[in-house]
Amino acid sequence: MALAALICAIASFAAVNLLQHVTRSTGAMGTLWLAVSAISTGFGIWATHFIAMLAFSPDMPTGYNSELTALSLAAAVILTGLGMWVATLHDDIEYYMVGGALIGGGIAAMHFTGMAAFEVQGRLEWNTLMAAVSVLSGVVLAGGAIYVALRRRSAPATLCSAGLLTLAICAHHFIAMGSVAITPDSSIEIPTASIEPTALAFAVAAVSLAILVLSGAAVWVDLRLRQTRLEADRMHGLANAAVEGLIVCDGHRIVSINDSVVKLTGMDGQTIEAMALPRLFQATDAFDAMSDWGDRMQEAELKTADGSGIPVELIAREIDYCGKPHTVVAVRDIRERKKAEADILHLAHFDPLTGLPNRRSFSAKLDMEIASPVHCNRKQMALLLIDLDRFKEVNDLFGHGAGDAMLQTVAHSISGLLRQGQMVARLGGDEFAVILPNLTDSAAAGRVAESILRSLREENRTSAGEISASIGIALFPRDAQDSATLTSHADTALYRAKADGKDTCRFFETAMGAEARDRRLMEVELRHAVARNEFRLVYQPQKEISGGKVLGFEALIRWEQPQRGNVSPATFIPIAEESGAIIQIGEWVLATACAEAASWPNPLTIAVNVSAVQLHNPNFTGMVHETLLRSGLAPGRLELEITETALVKDMQRALATLRQIKALGVRVAMDDFGTGYSSLSNLRAFPFDKIKIDGSFIKSVDRNGQIAAIVRAVLGLGRGLGLPVLAEGVETLDELKFLDAEACQIGQGYFLGRPGPIGGFAKITGKKAIKGKPLTPLEEDDALQPDLLTA
Repeated sequence: MALAALICAIASFAAVNLLQHVTRSTGAMGTLWLAVSAISTGFGIWATHFIAMLAFSPDMPTGYNSELTALSLAAAVILTGLGMWVATLHDDIEYYMVGGALIGGGIAAMHFTGMAAFEVQGRLEWNTLMAAVSVLSGVVLAGGAIYVALRRRSAPATLCSAGLLTLAICAHHFIAMGSVAITPDSSIEIPTASIEPTALAFAVAAVSLAILVLSGAAVWVDLRLRQTRLEADRMHGLANAAVEGLIVCDGHRIVSINDSVVKLTGMDGQTIEAMALPRLFQATDAFDAMSDWGDRMQEAELKTADGSGIPVELIAREIDYCGKPHTVVAVRDIRERKKAEADILHLAHFDPLTGLPNRRSFSAKLDMEIASPVHCNRKQMALLLIDLDRFKEVNDLFGHGAGDAMLQTVAHSISGLLRQGQMVARLGGDEFAVILPNLTDSAAAGRVAESILRSLREENRTSAGEISASIGIALFPRDAQDSATLTSHADTALYRAKADGKDTCRFFETAMGAEARDRRLMEVELRHAVARNEFRLVYQPQKEISGGKVLGFEALIRWEQPQRGNVSPATFIPIAEESGAIIQIGEWVLATACAEAASWPNPLTIAVNVSAVQLHNPNFTGMVHETLLRSGLAPGRLELEITETALVKDMQRALATLRQIKALGVRVAMDDFGTGYSSLSNLRAFPFDKIKIDGSFIKSVDRNGQIAAIVRAVLGLGRGLGLPVLAEGVETLDELKFLDAEACQIGQGYFLGRPGPIGGFAKITGKKAIKGKPLTPLEEDDALQPDLLTA
């Protein structure tokens, strides 16, 4: 009986282990494990019964019917297998209990069939109640064993389930044996075909050996699977620690994946592992030669749950996985890199603010159109260069946000006017370019330019803005044969449009090219003029009108260029301002004038004009301070003249600079008063020491009532503010008398003193007289011009 219980326990442990493998397997492997588990359990039930029957000794002849004995074994295997199959159909308690009940029924069927095979000289009498209890105990305990085995899935649960199944078999057998009684009957003969107990012992020994073999196989398989599972779990844990996706595959069969792959695809792991590797990446050729990848990375499209693809980068390596060579494929998501590459490519060809093509795209388009054979068929191409008027003032007054909004508005307006094949690009800053290919006549380019100007004017009406532009137009092949020359000619026409009043367009003309070349040459000459000592200063006195006393001088610049001769300030000063050469020239003027004034024995003032370019230079105040220190001139003797136009470009910066200049002790005068705008607010906001009335208001002041009224108003304003007023351009006695009668304090002009070399004013300055160089006719003409020097 102890041996029967041991065999039963071994068979039950093997059966539970094998049953758990059934649930972890699919297809043919699942069926195989189910058959092995059913055989192990059925043999265990059968061996337990007949070993226990060998222990039963009724002291009378016994035997076993061979057919029924075989049938009992078959019943145990078949019914047990059926119960296990039902239990593993679904992960549900009802299936567990029905399956367990069928296994319990298999135990009962085997027992009662085996008892029917038992032949003895006597009659068997059954206790029905105990027989029913034996069946019920087998069914309940078998159901519990199946439930624990399939629901818990752990080592303690496996031992508990094996114990319950052992108890189910033993309890049924021994309770059932207790329900039977044998009444001896010598009239009953044992058939000669019956199996002797000794022979049955050999059969039971064979079955027990089979159970032991199956149990050993189950234990070995379980250990191997546990080891494999542990290794797989360890590998899977390491794989999940990786940010990149990892796929372990055997050929094209996917064996294992990490969580990153699941997250990337949006599919569950079982779905992915059921797919072939090429199908997961929507490719076949690359994976056929996976062993040839080496260290080269491959790009592919990873399939996702919604059918779309994710760009990924792959690299393959050979590894040992669960004792076999496998291939691990690393999957790197490169969506961000692809997006960054696309963004970089877009930035390389498009302007980020307006979305228009940039200079690179413009140049490529222009070169392509010039190389196109279409222009050989009497077709023309027009290049329009567009520059916004007063854009810098918008940035300075309202901030860069307003400037950006203006650029976006202009880009939208121009884009809406162009047709298929035409292109607008932003070249940088407030510069735009339009390419118009395949034109039948040049007038078409003019019509497009006019429509652009009208569109910008319409924007002003709807948005209350101040957008205007100047447009220069050049035609290919009429004006140029290459892109560089065509662009240069369009730029020349643009400059002419700005010079002609802005908010207009101009076509390139041959004469414009000569003017532009001469202008560029003059820019180069101006940059070297200081180093070549081509500049000199002349001085014009500033006198008291009532007494005629000289109070100071204004320094005026003259340029004597070796090839050009004497160049008028009206010609070269605007070019110097636009090119930036005015910074260097202005520093030279200030240094020369201060050094000269410092050498005068008489403490007269020296006035120097300052342009907007220099006023807004952050180093301007430091430069003035350094010049005063180097020359030794008292700050109170220096007077800087500022025009109103220089103030409005950046009111806050100009105010800060003037306050710094005043802190040095330098005087500041408002030059050309009345010709700018917001004059009264400027007088209130800025720390001026003097007002200079522009010469255009002094001319004919004694004969023109309206001009006289304006001058009287300015003089009254000066008295009210406590500021001295200087009248420029005094050229006649009558003008002087009018100013004297109106109590104007200071005057300057031809009638009071022509500009000339400082040596001609030696008596006034107190310096030893130096014979001065006489003025040329051009210098005398310059003295009649408004004061153009700005420093």
